[in-house]
Amino acid sequence: MPVIAHIMLALVYITASTVGAVALHLYQGFDAVTAAIIGATCSLALIQLHMAVSRGNKSASEKDIYDLKQEIRRLTSRVAQAEDKNVELQASFANEVAARRETMVKEMRDLESTIQGLSKRLETRINSVRAPAGPGPAEFTADSASILDAVKDALRENRVDLHLQPIVNLPQRRTCFYEGFTRLRRADGRVIMPTEFLAAAERANLLGVIDNLLLFRCVQIVRRLSERDKRIGVFCNISMASLEDDQFFSTFIDFMRENRDLAHAMIFEISVRSFRSRSDVAARNMGRLKELGFRFSLDKGDGLNFDLPELQGAGVRFLKIHGERLLEELTPGGERPISSISRDVAPEDVPALFVRYGIDLIAEKVETEKAVIEILEFEIPYGQGHVFGLPRPIKGSLQDETAPPADYVRRVSASAI
Repeated sequence: MPVIAHIMLALVYITASTVGAVALHLYQGFDAVTAAIIGATCSLALIQLHMAVSRGNKSASEKDIYDLKQEIRRLTSRVAQAEDKNVELQASFANEVAARRETMVKEMRDLESTIQGLSKRLETRINSVRAPAGPGPAEFTADSASILDAVKDALRENRVDLHLQPIVNLPQRRTCFYEGFTRLRRADGRVIMPTEFLAAAERANLLGVIDNLLLFRCVQIVRRLSERDKRIGVFCNISMASLEDDQFFSTFIDFMRENRDLAHAMIFEISVRSFRSRSDVAARNMGRLKELGFRFSLDKGDGLNFDLPELQGAGVRFLKIHGERLLEELTPGGERPISSISRDVAPEDVPALFVRYGIDLIAEKVETEKAVIEILEFEIPYGQGHVFGLPRPIKGSLQDETAPPADYVRRVSASAI
């Protein structure tokens, strides 16, 4: 409280005491001396009381100030500690970034070495391709030779594109996966469809080459997609010939081991017919991929007659069945998969039965909204087809970024027939 305020209050106390003393003398009959003593005593008492109260308030204020200073000291200490911690974090972050950069450089060098090894094998494979001597009309026609030449030329000139088609969840239709398709281009830009080149490429043992080119791009596309959404995966087609080729597969499994962090997002796809007729070598190699965490998808299913424990044991995670064929079977009396359940399974319970064995059904080749509505009635988890999206080429920049190494293209171009 300001000093002037204390003086004013003291004057108030003195005035009040004086007025009280005069009143005692005039109206209560006290003599002047007694009234003056009483007034002076009251005035002094009031002043003493005021001083005592003021001292108490001053002590409280001083205590508050002391506490505030202590809190400021603590805050200053905490700020200093936070600054020290920030410096430590910056140093730790810089060290971690440097370590990760070094790790990435090492991984890229290892990947480059692997790619070079694959390149040499692929170069040898293409160089060894020759038209069979004395072909019969049913085995190797002039048209087949023309297609084979076009395929080899496309491989030499790196005219190999990757097309992606979405696979959506139902009923939301959110893109959960993409299926990768290889498309080869002629020199004039025309696309060589798989139905044209697969047979000729298989006879010439070039499927492994095509699988590798698709694999290179799929791995890099999966990495790009994972940066945006780790839930999205890519179905990568692989031929049974590649799974049965021990020479190819030894390098292939090494490459996938180095990229096993993508096991959650890469699904290898083969046809149902190839799966059912797979050899012991192919089954063993599929098992090696499964041990690394990779999963499989079977496409071109012609019904629901599957041994679910067998599919589960082989690492099959997805099963694609033609949408119309699937609807035909999801009726009372239709085909049912083999499982541990001996009773009849109602149509609406079939998808759930597959899920019990870790397998999701995908209705493929769905072309109309009417088919979508019918499929939704049975709670099929995924759909694929033109009604959900056409296969489209990846962007031109990605085509270039995910292309095989330039030295591989150069060596193959120089040595191919």
